[in-house]
Amino acid sequence: MNDGWITEGVAAVTAEPARIAELFPAAGRAVGREPVDPDGDPLGLVHGTFDDRAREELVAALLAALPPEDAARELGDLYRYGDDAERRGVLRGLSAADPDAEPIVAAGLDLVADALRTNDPRLVAAALGPFGARHLDQHAWRHGVLKVLFMGIPLVAVADVDRRRDDELTRMVAGLVAERRAASRDISEDMARLAGRGVQTTVDPTPALDPTTTAHDPEQED
Repeated sequence: MNDGWITEGVAAVTAEPARIAELFPAAGRAVGREPVDPDGDPLGLVHGTFDDRAREELVAALLAALPPEDAARELGDLYRYGDDAERRGVLRGLSAADPDAEPIVAAGLDLVADALRTNDPRLVAAALGPFGARHLDQHAWRHGVLKVLFMGIPLVAVADVDRRRDDELTRMVAGLVAERRAASRDISEDMARLAGRGVQTTVDPTPALDPTTTAHDPEQED
């Protein structure tokens, strides 16, 4: 990863926040798009890619340089007009947001909700990072976790899952397991872990996903 480019980019955004519009799309070419942990996380679902890391730093610099209202507006533009990699960078960069900065939190939750409606595993994983764990309400967070399980995204990608899991999530996952078992479909280790005692896996550890793979959402439960 080109640390020099990141250092220069952070300095540029700190001095002139509008520069992020040109630096954000350039990050992939400048630092590479390879996963940070190619052996343990070949798709970058958990630890991200080098360009993810670069964009996280740029977003952190933007949040520090602008008033919350302006930063929220800029993040919205970066997400709306960016490609999937740039959107991922915005979502991951939200982890640097001040939890008391209401305009940024509100804008960030809108972006997280949009990402959770997609079938891109990298976007879904990024949406359930530290920002999502901190700010999503329990209902939305549970359904996000259910989608992670359904898509085969490693549960370790979900920040603070052990802190936020509750009896209702256990019930929902148990229902998903029952449906899959009735349909003779595989039960992953992550599903078995969240469904509670006595659930046996019927598949090896979750296989790597193709980020372009689409999948239907799990049935939504209240």
